[in-house]
Amino acid sequence: MKIAVFVSGRGSNLQAILNYAEEKKNIEVSAVYGDKSNCPAFDVAARYSIPTFSLGNKEGCISYKDLSGELSKLKIELIVLAGFLKLIPDEVVLTFDKRIINIHPALLPSFGGKGMFGINVHRAVFESSAKVSGVTVHFVDTTYDTGKIIAQRCVDISDVKSPEEIAERVLKVEHQLLPFVVCKFADGKVKIIDNRVVILE
Repeated sequence: MKIAVFVSGRGSNLQAILNYAEEKKNIEVSAVYGDKSNCPAFDVAARYSIPTFSLGNKEGCISYKDLSGELSKLKIELIVLAGFLKLIPDEVVLTFDKRIINIHPALLPSFGGKGMFGINVHRAVFESSAKVSGVTVHFVDTTYDTGKIIAQRCVDISDVKSPEEIAERVLKVEHQLLPFVVCKFADGKVKIIDNRVVILE
């Protein structure tokens, strides 16, 4: 399966997907898209000779209105948002219906929505005094963090002393769950049955 990975940060989830791809050999990261021209994750892509593209209105960038066409040219079958902070345009969501997934560093539907990313999420979780956090992989729709949930894993945070400690624990699980879900897509094992998403064995 040909996938495109969208990134905003250093690319640790991209690296996790690439590690998994080398082992499973059922996915190919065909392109990496970033929301800025100097995205640190592009360094990860470069080590694997994966083409990178910057999104935006600046010269040399792909505009969001041209994004669907560019992805279709590359024959992309699945879009994976791996720490991508921008809202995907409605047209792209409709064109790639049920073929865009995102990873969120908390247990949705709690601690989601606009502005809830990175340490902001973990700070909110910490300040709520929640004893459990975790990771959610979900379908992307036209608003932040409201698409159907595909998979979740919990993390015990009952003894943490800071938001940063939550972030560290959650990131380890992100690196496990996201590649797992991507490979299940490639195997045709992610289905919607009775309006619920299930992952088949």
